[in-house]
Amino acid sequence: MEIKKVAMVGAGTMGNQIAMQCAICGYDVTCYSRRQTTVDKAQAYSDKWFAGRVSKGKMTQEDADAIQGRLVFTNDLEKACKGADLVIEAVADVIDTKKMVLAQCDQYTSDDCIYASNSSYIVASLFCDAVKHPENVCNLHFFNPALIMKCVEVVKGPHLKPEIVDIMVEFVKSIKKVPSVVNKEVYGFIVNRIFSAITKEACYIYDQGIASAEDIDNAVKNGLGHSMGPLELLDMTGIDLEYDVLMQKYRMTGDLSDKPSPAIVEHYAKGEYGRKTGKGFYEYPAK
Repeated sequence: MEIKKVAMVGAGTMGNQIAMQCAICGYDVTCYSRRQTTVDKAQAYSDKWFAGRVSKGKMTQEDADAIQGRLVFTNDLEKACKGADLVIEAVADVIDTKKMVLAQCDQYTSDDCIYASNSSYIVASLFCDAVKHPENVCNLHFFNPALIMKCVEVVKGPHLKPEIVDIMVEFVKSIKKVPSVVNKEVYGFIVNRIFSAITKEACYIYDQGIASAEDIDNAVKNGLGHSMGPLELLDMTGIDLEYDVLMQKYRMTGDLSDKPSPAIVEHYAKGEYGRKTGKGFYEYPAK
């Protein structure tokens, strides 16, 4: 199967940047959100980003125009999905939400269309039955910021046609990313399982008053060689996302140790989600 058109469902930070990366690498892309305000915001970000590349001499105006000509933003789901060979969803990490969105998309796609979920934790076998061909649904997990981060996790599910994995691996390479194949479905895949273990311990140290957020992050950066500390990274990716993911896991396992730490609960309750709100473990000046 040759992928020519990509439908990106979800035009937030992740969805928008995934769509842009695909367009940069030659694919026709339609980026969808049901909210016109989100569509407008995504379009404005794209315009500003490409203008910045041109002004810095990293891209010619001709190349920028060609790429943006392949990238369409819309709040019309049928327009986004019709004729798509690959639909990538980047909606909330909630199973029922994913099922609802995929079922809506399935009205407008062909039987051969591949569905890829950008879920950071939830395996595709839990929501693949939302479409008429669940054997075409996989996990394709990008990392934030998607325009920069190279890793993309491709997950093999028990329901998935084996050839889909091969197609997705080649697709990931074609958009100048590095695929990491996960041979078995596991909650959180590779990177987030490792990151969650580090983050859980960092939050424990913070909650117990053993060290400040700054000292924890500095220790990890300067002692382990990480480019960002775990609490800095939580602020960047969103404390609200971490809270939702951990609560989803707790509902699935019933294990009290899977619940979010007191610090995460407190920040979530106060609406302090990190960079996006101006405050999390750290404070950020208003732009």
